[in-house]
Amino acid sequence: MKTLIFLAKGFETMEFSVFVDVMGWARNDYGYDVSVVTCGFQKQVISTFNIPVMVDKTINEINVDEYDALAIPGGFEEFGFYEEAYNERFLNLIREFNSKGKIIATICVGALPVGKSGILKNRKATTYHLRDAYRQKQLKEFDVNVVNEPIVVDKNIITSYCPETASGVAFRLLEMLTSEEQMKIVKAAMGF
Repeated sequence: MKTLIFLAKGFETMEFSVFVDVMGWARNDYGYDVSVVTCGFQKQVISTFNIPVMVDKTINEINVDEYDALAIPGGFEEFGFYEEAYNERFLNLIREFNSKGKIIATICVGALPVGKSGILKNRKATTYHLRDAYRQKQLKEFDVNVVNEPIVVDKNIITSYCPETASGVAFRLLEMLTSEEQMKIVKAAMGF
């Protein structure tokens, strides 16, 4: 089972690293067949707070058929997150993952490009809920049924509130890729 983690410019490192760590523990300590591949528009992506990360592949190298899931960490507008998150090439990648019934897991405002892609129309989802819930209002503008809960799963799509929910999303993704029992083993081993 292979997960593509898409890093838009200005992504949050905490929301990115949780997917690497949870899948890494599952693979390394328990031999589960779960791996991650990082992706961005360029080989080096600058995160929120200016941490540079080298990705495995650029968006042009991605064949959706090679992956079982897409993970999208959120990011900060002032670090340019939406410049790439709302790019039509990325929105098309999201649409292709969804059209093939693959899992899409988002943290915080990672739900907004999924909403903008149109695949959440008339579906349940959530996103960042603090500061007057302005990000939830933005998500609602994409005809999404916004649910004010920490983690919302609608069929193949996982969305969540904020950085606090990051580990919960990663464990939910692991469960969907493996099983509830296997996820609980890894979760306990990581001290959750």
